[in-house]
Amino acid sequence: MSPRILVVDDDPSVLRMLARTLTAEGHQVDAVGDGGAALAAVARRAPEAVVLDVGMPGMDGLAVCRRLRAGGLTAPVLLLTARDAVADRVAGLEAGADDYLVKPFAVEELLARLAAIARRGQPAGDVIAVGALRLDPVAREVLRDGRAVALTERECALLELLLRHPRMVVTREHALDELWGSAAVENVVDRCVMSLRRKLGAPELIRTVRGVGFVLEP
Repeated sequence: MSPRILVVDDDPSVLRMLARTLTAEGHQVDAVGDGGAALAAVARRAPEAVVLDVGMPGMDGLAVCRRLRAGGLTAPVLLLTARDAVADRVAGLEAGADDYLVKPFAVEELLARLAAIARRGQPAGDVIAVGALRLDPVAREVLRDGRAVALTERECALLELLLRHPRMVVTREHALDELWGSAAVENVVDRCVMSLRRKLGAPELIRTVRGVGFVLEP
């Protein structure tokens, strides 16, 4: 079955264009025009990816993204916005988005970014287990001491990178190249590590190597 993508934009012409483009690429598309409808659509059936406009009236895209993540959605989220300041991009990433595309954009770039974020965290093998920490890269399921840990797509991808190199330093530059690419902003790896530490709980498993990167010490 082809991937299902939820598209959310309050501009009917943009919504129609996105729906036509993604359908032509073989995706199943749910197209809605506001944040409330987006939350309802996800409640009915979780998509494999979300294309989400930021500048919507009422509940904007950042609020929608935060609520989707709080509700447990781990599918990648691509934000669409007319604003490209660093503060705006940071806000999007902190809300739980995986990438950020500035309007107006070329359709080819939209498709390339969706493909890129879909590849992040894809399996390179079976379940990875290090100590009491287990990660299923296919299902994006994480267990610590048997307790399920809900992570975003990007957090899961970063954890996988650390798990595949236990007790070895993963540099910030390597993490940026592997997981963020053009969506990288200042301190984004550190922010993601902080979120991982909080969600994984005590005792902390990820140690900071000052000025270099991070190491998983289960």
